[in-house]
Amino acid sequence: MSLRDIRRHIGQLAIVGFDGLAVPSDLRALAREFDLGGIILFARNVESAGQVEELARDAQTLARELPSWVSVDQEGGRVARFKRPFTEWPPMHTLGRSGDEALAARFARALAAELAAVGVNLDYAPVMDVHTNPANRVIGDRAISERPADVARLGRVVIRTLQAAGVAACAKHFPGHGDTTADSHHDLPVVEHPPDRLRAVELEPFRAAIDEGVASVMTAHVLVPAVDEHRPATLSTTLIDGWLRRELGYQGLVVTDDLQMRAISRRWGLAEASVAAVAAGCDVVLLCGTDTEAQAGALEALIRAVESEALPASRVQSALDRQRDTKARFLSGNRPGRGAWREVVGCEAHQRVAGEMEQYR
Repeated sequence: MSLRDIRRHIGQLAIVGFDGLAVPSDLRALAREFDLGGIILFARNVESAGQVEELARDAQTLARELPSWVSVDQEGGRVARFKRPFTEWPPMHTLGRSGDEALAARFARALAAELAAVGVNLDYAPVMDVHTNPANRVIGDRAISERPADVARLGRVVIRTLQAAGVAACAKHFPGHGDTTADSHHDLPVVEHPPDRLRAVELEPFRAAIDEGVASVMTAHVLVPAVDEHRPATLSTTLIDGWLRRELGYQGLVVTDDLQMRAISRRWGLAEASVAAVAAGCDVVLLCGTDTEAQAGALEALIRAVESEALPASRVQSALDRQRDTKARFLSGNRPGRGAWREVVGCEAHQRVAGEMEQYR
């Protein structure tokens, strides 16, 4: 790939946030310059199901050669960007308490139907962290279980069912955020376990997700001193290229958690962190803020790093190839017709599934 091609397509390595209920002009300009990989939606971008559908359709007009990811964190429980009239799902620990694979499949099928109906094609779910620390509030009831086997078993069902319905899933947060106390939105958590324990407990659900063909894996902004004393997992070549790619054999998309979270931003600038994450083996950087100048600066830093050979062009090429392959897998089918959400979002059948889950809260 030539430097000209890299400059033309470097934005495929970014999924970006923005402000407002419609695609703003500065985001359009960013997409024209850098060919963005996609967008991420937050509560600030959501007014109604119909508005989300129009926004998702408009986001596809930003695309050049490849369709855009329209992504969201819709886990259930307290991490859900879509509220009523969408079905409001109980937290994922209800699935773990039920132990019921059929219920997990009904949940994931209903969730995927509502997301697809409004044009969302990538959900940052399920959480595959093992909740082994009761003091861990940032994960808490977002985790399926405190038992790795149950997280693996039920997480596989959620991944399989979401993806069968055409919504790409994301296993998070590698290599495991379950036994921490600090919140990576505010500080850098530390996972104080030796490699053998990590392989036996924290990695078991991620092995299952990889075996299930999960579309993407999200990295954790956690420091694992027994593996890498200096860099958090998101920026660690040892953990991303070494453990996730080589040891676990994962060949899908590796997505960073938001690089503007303080676990990263207090120690690295956005541009520096973006280059370090891609160099470590990440294929997509999440830039969830609304400052398009900062987002453009991160993409320009990636280009400069390739030009100076600080970042191998081959690393960027492999990331672009994975993006292309994953989009071909999930974004080549027909989208639901306009207004399809009216028969799906918050429907009675989905409310019954939520009610089944609620029994196990």
